[in-house]
Amino acid sequence: MYSIRQEQMREYIENKNVATIKELQSMFPDVSLMTIHRDLDTLQKNGYVVKFRGGAKSVRLAGDPEFNVRMRENNSGKMAAAKKALELIQPNASVFLDASTTNLALVKALPDISLNIFTTGPSIALELCRLHNPVVTLCCGTINRKNLALSGQNTLQMLSEINIDLAFIGVSGCSVEAGFTCGTEGDMLVKRLVIQKARTSVIMCDKEKFNCLMPYTFAKLGDVDYLICDTAVPEAFSRAAGENGLKIL
Repeated sequence: MYSIRQEQMREYIENKNVATIKELQSMFPDVSLMTIHRDLDTLQKNGYVVKFRGGAKSVRLAGDPEFNVRMRENNSGKMAAAKKALELIQPNASVFLDASTTNLALVKALPDISLNIFTTGPSIALELCRLHNPVVTLCCGTINRKNLALSGQNTLQMLSEINIDLAFIGVSGCSVEAGFTCGTEGDMLVKRLVIQKARTSVIMCDKEKFNCLMPYTFAKLGDVDYLICDTAVPEAFSRAAGENGLKIL
């Protein structure tokens, strides 16, 4: 039964890409939590899964998809979200934009107004060069070649010393239980710090991200002010957002 249970776990995680401990416990209600963890340890040792706090993911799911892949996904939805985001931006504000492709859509639609813009996305900084009025600061740090985002201790140090009126944060997954998640520890630390620093924080999300779980939670629903989505959000998420003071645009 032991090896059969592990094989069932492996197949479930492979099919879903990511699974929580709670999901695995519901599959095997007669098995203790400690046994679930031991099974995952064995699967990880054998190279089938990668454990993280609260669950495990398939080895095929190595963090976020590559930047050029994400650039081709749901472009109409990103533009719809970008138009909503523009309504929150006031002249002369201090704005942070992370390296998400939804934020890239936002800067492509941004009018040439006076702003102080900080970003961890080299692609976003380059796109902003077409405008004359914003002051653009590209944060220092180590670049992730996969998602083209800057992170690391130098990034955190720089961000800790600036004031942010409005922050737009991309997300790789969101759910009522896990909150807002991303694929790397470096991105998690940057996003978490920016949310703490910003007067107003905005999550940029498309419909594909709901109920998608990534390894690192950077915020819970009550930690941010707005969520901008390209379509209506699931009813359960909308209800939980209202209970936590999160406004949905």
